[in-house]
Amino acid sequence: MVSNTTAAPKPPTGSGFAGRKGQQMKFVSHRRGRTAVRARDAKRQARHVLRRGRAGALILGLAAAGAIAVPASASASTGASRADFSPVVGHVYVDDNTKGTNTIGAFNRHADGSLTPEARSPFVAGGTGTGTGLADQGAIQITPDGRFLIAVDAGSNQISVLRIHFDGSLRLVSVIGSGGTLPDSVAVHGNLVYVANSGNGGSNYTGFRLGFNGRLFPIPGSTVTLAANAAPADVLFNGTGTKLVGTEVGTSVIDSFTVGFDGRLTPAPGSPFPAQGLGPFGSEFRPTNPDQLFVSNAHNGGAGTGTISAYTDSFNGTLTSIGASPFADDQTAPCWVEITDNGQFLFTVNTGSGEISRYQIAPDGTLTLLGSTPVGQTGGVGAVDARLSPDGRFLYVDESRIGKVGAFAVNGGNLTELGASPFALPAGATPAGIAAS
Repeated sequence: MVSNTTAAPKPPTGSGFAGRKGQQMKFVSHRRGRTAVRARDAKRQARHVLRRGRAGALILGLAAAGAIAVPASASASTGASRADFSPVVGHVYVDDNTKGTNTIGAFNRHADGSLTPEARSPFVAGGTGTGTGLADQGAIQITPDGRFLIAVDAGSNQISVLRIHFDGSLRLVSVIGSGGTLPDSVAVHGNLVYVANSGNGGSNYTGFRLGFNGRLFPIPGSTVTLAANAAPADVLFNGTGTKLVGTEVGTSVIDSFTVGFDGRLTPAPGSPFPAQGLGPFGSEFRPTNPDQLFVSNAHNGGAGTGTISAYTDSFNGTLTSIGASPFADDQTAPCWVEITDNGQFLFTVNTGSGEISRYQIAPDGTLTLLGSTPVGQTGGVGAVDARLSPDGRFLYVDESRIGKVGAFAVNGGNLTELGASPFALPAGATPAGIAAS
């Protein structure tokens, strides 16, 4: 274990936007932190599949046996048999938020969408969890270059960085204080990292630079102090890294900033902005338009009263309502928001009613509700964070209440839960956040 509190190399400098010039003309939310390296990852995954294929049934048999041997995976045997016919194309990670030593649960993600436990999972994160659910979105992120995984350790007020190896296994690189109390959300763009700390009396947004070796360096003067009762649930960059927003559940406002080349934040004129409902929670910039922001309103009173708000984020960070926003959800407690990479569909997980609402997004950002899809087991109540696979074919849902991960096939704006779903997490997990590669 390497601590970031010891002497470290000189922190990286620069704006964090150096790679922007060579990127494709597609703006992708850095919630997922994956599109910039998708082509390279696809080639690496293809080589990985070929190597597995040359080894034949022997390697697949060993992988299946390893999956069965992982503790607390009730679905391992089913997943292993499926793995015999479906190659590994990526991985899924969950911040277990385990009481005492925090861990990261890891799965092999197969071409058919099924999951099998990664060998040696769960991996030690370095800090401690709380052992209870976190009211947040984005507690775990994969860096845009695919080399590192960043996770909150809410119980010890720390952030852990783990190296992602080619086979999906993890190795702890560094641990550092989060700059506040109860960190619950992480945003990443290039080498710029911001953390939302939600603890009463220690609530803020704090910035870091990520070094090439996986160490985090605090940015002097980057901390934005919030009200003691702010309870920020989410922090994220837009696709160009020029804007950052945060949602405050406790005060029902949205913080909006522009991001300077030094990594520090400038509040938008009029920020914070009143939310269009109670308890703004999950948020996502449109991948194809970095100036459109969507926010769930999770705490509206009464069953079936949830809404999703749509905003235009102007050049200086000012938020302006789009059309008839907020848009009805017809469900209870819409919290977690995810948007397809083509920018056409939005999914929100309703933790209170156990369904996933599906919207179509018009070019101007107007939302049309298509319907909702039940999260099957235990009525889906308690389902939380969600993440799309990089190819957009599957949606993975953190079902924290039952300690499992649900998997849904995506067909445009429609969702179908896989027959083998959900897949068990390590024993003792109270997961917060999910990431997919």
